[in-house]
Amino acid sequence: MRKLDQLEALRQELLIWFQRHQRDLPWRKNRDPYRIWLSEIMLQQTRVAAVIPYFEKFLARFPTVESLAAAPEPDLLSHWAGLGYYYRARNLQKAAQAIVQAGAFPATYEALLALPGIGEYTAAAISSIAFNLPHAVLDGNVFRVLSRLFADRTNIADASGKKHFALLAAQLLDRENPAAFNQAMMELGATICLPKSPQCLLCPLAFCCQARQQNQAAHLPVKIVDKKSLKVERTLFWIERTGEVLAWQRPADSRLMPGFWELPEPAQLPDAAANETLGAFKHGITIYDYRFQLCSANPPAHLGPCQWLSLDEMQTLPLSTIFRKAIRAITNQAKPRVRAAASS
Repeated sequence: MRKLDQLEALRQELLIWFQRHQRDLPWRKNRDPYRIWLSEIMLQQTRVAAVIPYFEKFLARFPTVESLAAAPEPDLLSHWAGLGYYYRARNLQKAAQAIVQAGAFPATYEALLALPGIGEYTAAAISSIAFNLPHAVLDGNVFRVLSRLFADRTNIADASGKKHFALLAAQLLDRENPAAFNQAMMELGATICLPKSPQCLLCPLAFCCQARQQNQAAHLPVKIVDKKSLKVERTLFWIERTGEVLAWQRPADSRLMPGFWELPEPAQLPDAAANETLGAFKHGITIYDYRFQLCSANPPAHLGPCQWLSLDEMQTLPLSTIFRKAIRAITNQAKPRVRAAASS
């Protein structure tokens, strides 16, 4: 088979497979760019199954870009709570405000790329899926599919390697139907061309996959990252009185997660003394591997920046991910009202 013929056969087989086997996802109901944009931001570093309920809840509260642009920040953050990486929610609102000011949703790759929180991948995804523009997407799933299709051992974590695969993706793109083709490539990586135990017997591209022919699928893609992690031990205080727990709120001008509520640490309550250990949990941020020990304590004479927070309020206020993990860590030992806050 000639190279051009094989390329066309690849595109056709992939699109036929996608039409028959694509998952029924709520953001695929139509080509509304607002829904597609929202889903792409939520899906960054978050699994599809976890995103679906958040997407539906968020869309019910903010059904249009105008409603998102006008939302009070506490309301916005409370509806985002649980997805993490809260800068994404703030960038969503900044971009929504820019869109409303412009008078229309941007319909080109370049205009999308100019919005806060939208990088090359997201701009390519929105412009192709919503507007059928010929821009190839390149995410983790597509990296994996491409590296296996061509048995390509280029390092996907290297800057030059990313450029290499971006060129490859652009050459492979079906420019007559980029919306379906991009989604099909990502779907194939998410459901068939899996990181471990790829389902090669079910793959529509098995006939031309060089990694399968060479029995190398399990070894691709190549990802070499020079990563050093720092382990840090920290203590959190769970100080409770009837119906309330002691917490502090990050100031509005804080560089990190402004407006979010946190449990106190010795930095906030230097006079507090730990009593019983209630639990422990881990939390990773960039190169830091944190281990938090959660301890009960008696209320100190001076509360510093802390204040009593109603356990009922915790269901609607923006709590940090660490705060929520702490609640889950003591769920089995805590009072029913705390369990309710943990499940919200």
